[in-house]
Amino acid sequence: MGTVRITITRVSYEEDNQDVNRELQVIGLALGLFSQRDRDRSKFRIFIELLRDTRRQGPGLSTDDLAQTLHLSRATVIHHLRTLIDAGFAKETAGRYTLAVSSLEELLHNIQEDLTKTLQDLKTVAQHIDHELGIGQ
Repeated sequence: MGTVRITITRVSYEEDNQDVNRELQVIGLALGLFSQRDRDRSKFRIFIELLRDTRRQGPGLSTDDLAQTLHLSRATVIHHLRTLIDAGFAKETAGRYTLAVSSLEELLHNIQEDLTKTLQDLKTVAQHIDHELGIGQ
């Protein structure tokens, strides 16, 4: 069984007076793209660069491109790209990195499908356990 770990956090969102940057921060917070250890928000900044490259329909970005643009070490970029890939947010082809999907809406749709499948699998396991233990309905 393959394991993908993403963190989803409920974030309050008010539609009044929002701009794209604030909305991107809401998505970043909700999808766990920020963490206490990542004080300069490197992972989020890399995600945004991949998103910009998608908008430009670019060929993808190399680790060197990202490191230079974001003033990060190549090691930091590689670390965060691995976590973005493991979460299904990014992909690598021939040394170039892109978002794994063509839009944020598609990304969220994929996450929703994965969550639904995971919860259904857990429900099946729970039913089996309940049956074995003679509890529940």
